[in-house]
Amino acid sequence: MISSLGASRPFLASILASVCLAGGGAAHAQAATLILFDGKIWTENPAQPEAAAIAIDGTRIVALGSSAAMRRLAAPGCQLIDLHGRRVLPGFNDSHVHFLDGGASLASVQLGDANSAGELRARVKAYAVPLAKGAWIRNGNWDHQRWSPPVLPTHQLIDDVTPSNPVMVWRIDGHMALVNASAMKLAGLDRNTKDVPGGEIVRDADGNPTGILKDAATALVERIMPPLSESERDAAMTAAMHEAARYGVTSVQNMADSSADTQGAQKLRQFQKFARTGSLTVRIYDAIRLQDWKDLAGAGVQAAFGSPSLRIGNLKSFADGALGSETAWMDAPFSDHSGKSGLASSELLDAAAMYANIQGADRAGLQVTVHAIGDRAIHTVLDLLERAEREDGAADRRFRIEHVQHLRPADAARFAPLGVIASMQPYHAIDDGRWAEKLLGPERIKSSYAWRLLLDHGAVLAFGSDWPVAPLDPLTGIYAAVTRRTLDGKNPQGWIPQQRITVAEAVHAYTVGSAFAEYQESVKGSLMPGKLADLVVLSKDVLHIAPEEILKAHVDMTIFAGAVIYDAEQVP
Repeated sequence: MISSLGASRPFLASILASVCLAGGGAAHAQAATLILFDGKIWTENPAQPEAAAIAIDGTRIVALGSSAAMRRLAAPGCQLIDLHGRRVLPGFNDSHVHFLDGGASLASVQLGDANSAGELRARVKAYAVPLAKGAWIRNGNWDHQRWSPPVLPTHQLIDDVTPSNPVMVWRIDGHMALVNASAMKLAGLDRNTKDVPGGEIVRDADGNPTGILKDAATALVERIMPPLSESERDAAMTAAMHEAARYGVTSVQNMADSSADTQGAQKLRQFQKFARTGSLTVRIYDAIRLQDWKDLAGAGVQAAFGSPSLRIGNLKSFADGALGSETAWMDAPFSDHSGKSGLASSELLDAAAMYANIQGADRAGLQVTVHAIGDRAIHTVLDLLERAEREDGAADRRFRIEHVQHLRPADAARFAPLGVIASMQPYHAIDDGRWAEKLLGPERIKSSYAWRLLLDHGAVLAFGSDWPVAPLDPLTGIYAAVTRRTLDGKNPQGWIPQQRITVAEAVHAYTVGSAFAEYQESVKGSLMPGKLADLVVLSKDVLHIAPEEILKAHVDMTIFAGAVIYDAEQVP
C-alpha cells in the first residue's frame, strides 16, 4: 500500500552525523520523503543486519530501524509504503552486461529457445518477411546445444529465406556467429579468405566457409555491419532500462563486446545522452577495450571517474573465447575433440603487447578487467596480473577476471592474495551444465563455476548475468548459485553440488561484491544512512524459503534514487 502526506520536499544536502544506528532509533535524523515500513529489510550492514523500516530523503537513505521510529521521520508530503512483511534487498548490481545489445536484442529475432535447426530457420524466415530490403538481421542468441544432435548450423539453412537481408546471428555465448551468403558476399568472405589469428572460419570438406565464424573471425563481418541508427539506439536504451527495472537491477557494469568492438565511444555517448536529460534509471559503469587505455589516460581519467549515474575508467581485455563455441583456452584437449583445446584470443597471442597494455593502464590508475574462461587462459591471466602487481607495487587496483568458468583448483588460492575479483555469472552454470561434461570430462568439471572453492579461499565474488547472453534476472542467478540445478532438470541435487553457496552469499555477490568491483562500496551495495536509495522489494523472502522456490519469486517493486521506477501492481 502506498500513501502520501501532501507535497514532496527536496533532498537535504547532507546526512546528519548524529543519525543513530543502534536499537532501531533515529534520534536527530533529518525528515524523510519516502518511508518503507513493516517489512524485512536485509541491509548488508554487519552493524545492523536487518530492520523493519527504512527512511529516505530524496536520493539518499536517512535511517533504518523500527516502523514506529521511521514513521516519526515523515516530512509533509512523505510517501509511505506498507511492505506487509515483504523482503527488501539492496538494489541488484549486475557486474557484467552488454547493455545496449541487451536492449536491442529484445526487438530482434528470438532464437534462444529454438529447439532445432528447423525452428531456427522458421523464426529467421518469419522475422525477415516484413523487413526492408538490405536491413540486417542480427542478435538472435541461438544455442545448438539444445538440438539433437547438437550440430552447428550453416548458411544454407537460412540463405533461401533471407535472399534480400544480410544475417549475422550470434550463438548465445557471444563467441560464435552464423552469417548467411548475403553477409559473406558483402564482407568479401569466401574460400580464399585467410584464417584469422585468435579466431576460426569454419569450413566444409571443400574448404568453403560454412557461415560459422568463431571469436576474432567474427570481425570479418562485424566491420561492415552498419551500426544501429540513433532511433534504434534510443529504443534499445529505453527497452534495456525497462528490463533492468523489472528485475530490480539498479546498477550495471557495461562491458566491451570484443577486442574488435569499435563502438565504445558511441555507446558512451548514448549513456551520456540519457544521463544528461535525467532519464537514466540505472547506474552505469562503462568499460571500453583495453587497447584504448591511452584515450582515457591521456585525458587524466582514472578508475571510477564520473557521477553516481555514469562512470568510466574500466578497461576490458580478452584472453580466450567460450566453452560452447569450443574456443575457451584449455590446458588439455576437449574430451570429444582430441585435437582441439580452444583458442587464445588475438590479444593474448601477443602476450608481450597485452602485458604492456595491462601495465600501462594500471600505472595510469585505470582498472583492468580480463575475460578468461578456460583453465589455461585463467592461469595465464593470473600470471600477467601477478607480474603487474609485482612490478608496479601495492595499489588499490582491483584487477578483475570475468567469467572464471573452468579453473585449475590450485589457482583458486591466487585470487585473494592478488586482490583479483572473480566476476562470475551463475546462470551459465545451470545452462552449460547440461553438456559441459561431454567437453571437459568428469575431473575438470569439478572445479567449474567454483564459487564455493573461491569463497573458501577468500576471493571476492561479483555476480552478474552477461546479458543478453543470459537472462538479466538476478533472482534466477541466485537460484543457480544456490541450487546448481541444470535447466534440463537432470541434476535435482545440483550439478557439482559441492560448489553451491548460500542465498546470503549469492545476494552479497550481487550487491556488495559487485559494488566493490566498481569502487562503489562506500555509496551502494548495502542499505545504510548516507548511501544511495536503491533497493528492491521481493514477492517472497528468498533468504528463508526453500532454495528451489526462489524461481517462483519476483520483483514487486524497484526503487532507484529514492523513486519507485517499477511496481508490479501497476504493470498491465
